[in-house]
Amino acid sequence: MLKKIDHLGIAVRSLDEAVPYYEKALGLKCEHREEVPSQKVRTAFFTIGEVHLELLEPTDPESPIARFLEKNPNGGVHHIAFGTDDISAQLGKASQAGVKLIHEKPFDGAAGKLVAFLHPRSTFGVLTEFCMPQPGSGSHANAQPTT
Repeated sequence: MLKKIDHLGIAVRSLDEAVPYYEKALGLKCEHREEVPSQKVRTAFFTIGEVHLELLEPTDPESPIARFLEKNPNGGVHHIAFGTDDISAQLGKASQAGVKLIHEKPFDGAAGKLVAFLHPRSTFGVLTEFCMPQPGSGSHANAQPTT
C-alpha cells in the first residue's frame, strides 16, 4: 500500500549551482549528498514537511538524468516517488493494472532505499517511482548532513 509522497526528483545540471538556491532563496538545508552509481547520478536531499526534494545531477552522459536534461535544458521535475511498505506488491498491483514497468524488481537507490520505476507512457506522462527503506537501513531523513 502506498503510504505517502516520499520525494520529488528534480534534475539539475550542477548540484553546486542548484543547492545554494534551495538554501539561500528558500531557506532549506541540504541534509544529505550521495552518489548513486547504479543510476549514474549525484544527489542532494532537502526536507520540507514530510516530503523530500531530491536534486539529481548526472555523472555520465548516458544516465537517465543526462538524457532528461538533453530534452529539458533548464532541468525540472523528473519524477514523483511514492513511499510504500511493500514495493514488490506495489509493482505487482501496477503490472496487473496494465502499467508498463521499467523495473520488474526493486534495486538499490539513494538513501538506503529499494526503488523501482513505472514507465511514463503508462502513467499519463509522469515518471513514477516506488520506494521503501531496505530492511535494517535508515532513510535520508535520518542521514547525517554533509554540508
